[in-house]
Amino acid sequence: MQTIRVDTPSARYDVFAGSGLLDTLGSRIERVAGQLPRRVFVLTSPEIWALWGETLEKSFPQPPIALFLPAGEKSKTLSSVERLARQMIEAGGDRGSLLIAFGGGIVGDVGGFLAAIFMRGIPYIQVPTTFLAQVDSSVGGKTGVNLPNGKNLLGSFHHPLAVFADIGVLGTLSERELRAGLMESVKAGIIRDRALVRYMDERAEDVLARDPKALEKVIAASVRMKADVVNRDERESGLRMILNFGHTLGHAIEQVTRYKVLLHGEAVGWGMIAALYIAGLRGTITRAQSDRMEELIHHYGALPPFEASAARLVAASGADKKNVGGIRRFVLPIGIGDAGVVEDITVSELREAAEYMLAQAAPKPQPAHRTEQKA
Repeated sequence: MQTIRVDTPSARYDVFAGSGLLDTLGSRIERVAGQLPRRVFVLTSPEIWALWGETLEKSFPQPPIALFLPAGEKSKTLSSVERLARQMIEAGGDRGSLLIAFGGGIVGDVGGFLAAIFMRGIPYIQVPTTFLAQVDSSVGGKTGVNLPNGKNLLGSFHHPLAVFADIGVLGTLSERELRAGLMESVKAGIIRDRALVRYMDERAEDVLARDPKALEKVIAASVRMKADVVNRDERESGLRMILNFGHTLGHAIEQVTRYKVLLHGEAVGWGMIAALYIAGLRGTITRAQSDRMEELIHHYGALPPFEASAARLVAASGADKKNVGGIRRFVLPIGIGDAGVVEDITVSELREAAEYMLAQAAPKPQPAHRTEQKA
């Protein structure tokens, strides 16, 4: 097991990454919290609970009260938060309660936001069950829900007491979910960890085969990178914006396709390819570096095709949270292992990058079947 410390001005906590953590979760949380409160709630999805709920319950002296959030972005709404809060009140929840977010990134975002506003704030624990959530969304304290206008437009910063990333639960992830999550680790390497890029390049076979040691290495390196950035810039006033590499057009893709075609990591993968194109235009990376990083994205991502127009993607990117005062902020890599935020990206650059990406993302025509003619 590896332990990574998050140390910001407002919170200090540990991220634990290893195997078998779920079996002893109750006692681990008790050590972190000092004692288990009278009311412990666990927010999860029906699918995750069916797979791992019994294991989690057995680790507690008294089973937590389960709250359920249906899977998918459609559940990441204020109405879901209100429904869950009402259920907590009806079950006797108060300011001394504890919430466990047990699931993927959507459960973590909604659970963190619910904990931030319930009784003006209660403590919570992140127990991420997808690779994407383990390496990214469970760490850093960003919580929130979507509006029809865009992703995560309502939210708050509310750090967990701890994060427990059990590699064992990744065994039930589909191949597609795993690859989508790995996009965040590819991103972590490109923007701040050249050694991680090299490792993922050289050990791709082991990582994709879910070798526990390889996964632990990638997860720990990804979390360590994010923790270092969050420690330096907790509230996303500067450096932390680099974590949004690929997300500007990635979020636009999700919005334009109504969250029905691509997983989040897949959309970010396509967004990174567009960002690499702009970086190449501006000369912050060489052609060889761009080709290497794009190849790594495609190798891990196996990115599905989708259809959209460049004009709609550019328009949707205007609602990005990084934009301030009408200025478009965009993250570009500087070589491999470094990145920066630029504020002078033009609409024409965005459109050209979107067109480059869409040329690769377009569904390939299926070959026509020839009918044999009998003599």
